[in-house]
Amino acid sequence: MSSMFDGGVNRVNGAGRVGGLGGVNDVIGLNGIDLSEAARQLQQAAHDARVAFDCIGLDELDRAHTHALTARAAADAAENLLRVALGGDLRP
Repeated sequence: MSSMFDGGVNRVNGAGRVGGLGGVNDVIGLNGIDLSEAARQLQQAAHDARVAFDCIGLDELDRAHTHALTARAAADAAENLLRVALGGDLRP
């Protein structure tokens, strides 16, 4: 897929979906890495962020803080997987 940011060069060589229409469960990234876990982590991050937001509205700050931390951890995990899929190094 080309974009105005990559000078028209296809940067997703070898990336795509495996088998049929499929869903998020079969997304394969660069280097043959299955990105379904990254997608799952992003869904979890979005959920935890929403719960944190709701907890703030309910003045449950301790729960909001816990969910904000777990949202960040899930987003960090997804970013780590995506970086590796793009050929970068795995960070601890």
